[in-house]
Amino acid sequence: MKENEKFDFEAFQVEALKKMREGSPLLGKEGVFTPLLKKFLESGLEAELEDHIETDPAPNRKNGRGKKKVKSTLGTVELEPPRDRNGTVDPNLVSKRQSVLSEDLDELILFLYSQGSSYGDIRKQLERFYGVEMSETTISRVTDKVWPQVQEWRSRPLEAVYPFVWMDAIHFKVRREGRVVSMAVYCILGVDQEGKKDLLGMHLGESEGAKFWLQVLTDLKSRGVEDIFIACIDNLTGFAEAIETIFPKTQVQLCVIHQIRNSRRFIPWKDLRAFMQDLKRVYRALTKDEAERELDKLEEIWGKKYAVVIDSWRRNWDRLSTYFEYSPEIRRVIYTTNIIEGFNRQLRKATKTKGAFTSEEALFKLLYLVQDRITQNWSRGVFNWNSVLSQLSIIFGERLKLKL
Repeated sequence: MKENEKFDFEAFQVEALKKMREGSPLLGKEGVFTPLLKKFLESGLEAELEDHIETDPAPNRKNGRGKKKVKSTLGTVELEPPRDRNGTVDPNLVSKRQSVLSEDLDELILFLYSQGSSYGDIRKQLERFYGVEMSETTISRVTDKVWPQVQEWRSRPLEAVYPFVWMDAIHFKVRREGRVVSMAVYCILGVDQEGKKDLLGMHLGESEGAKFWLQVLTDLKSRGVEDIFIACIDNLTGFAEAIETIFPKTQVQLCVIHQIRNSRRFIPWKDLRAFMQDLKRVYRALTKDEAERELDKLEEIWGKKYAVVIDSWRRNWDRLSTYFEYSPEIRRVIYTTNIIEGFNRQLRKATKTKGAFTSEEALFKLLYLVQDRITQNWSRGVFNWNSVLSQLSIIFGERLKLKL
């Protein structure tokens, strides 16, 4: 738009209605509202220039117009920003070196990235739906902006007490020093004293062990966690021992579902159904004594044939049977793996199209964005939490630090 040329809003309105009836898009390069955005921006730049000239201590005046393209969710807008003779104006609305109009476009890119879209897919979607041409390198730089948030999130303070904590691992391929390696991301998910879920952390490691778990748990403690009542874990090497070192009062419950899955691996198809029916009587027993009697029966029937399975249940029984000490309401919280497995399932959904991540940082950027999207929907507490909390207050007494 040329200087002093007035924007004919009535003509715009007529043309906009015509385009809408013809099915033209509202947004994008040829969008109905793009000219209105252009007018708004150029009017704002004009006002900023006039204010700059009035307050400039040096003699100054207007000096024609330049050309500039800025990207936005309305598409690429071609502006003609007014210039001053001294070249000293740097407007706030659209600065001299600014190529993206607002954070809206960045947010859109981060959202698409969190859905598992590749840089190439994002580039195509921006061009197709918004008329924005953006290189994959630029898109990568936008996702890099999230890294300080990742660092802040990983070091944020936590609650002092978590009655329940779950830990599980999900594996990814990552490029490291010219080769692709498998790395595990260990997700720690807790339920606080209000019954609300909270992702306490995600830790990346090539191999698990007591040393690794000590680092993980020490990190939790340094961020404010003073006590965990019950930790529900897979039978990860060294983790139970690490818990007992850092949080000596914590009871460890090995995941029954994982134990069942591991057992199934050793049972051929012809015996699987019968074996699982007998095994069900063990972990669905009403009391620990009943469960142990059923485990004895299981060994009598299947012990000679599948000694490795029975031995695994016997060896891990103390930590597999922790939930028998509690009421059905608390058992339901301990026993279920839906909380952590549901979370991991959503992580896999967003990353299933990925091959090997270019770096650990690239992996964590995506996982952070995905978890942020998932955890924003965690408004509902654990089912029947008032009853659970009442029982926890009796069992754990002063360890439960409620804010009254």
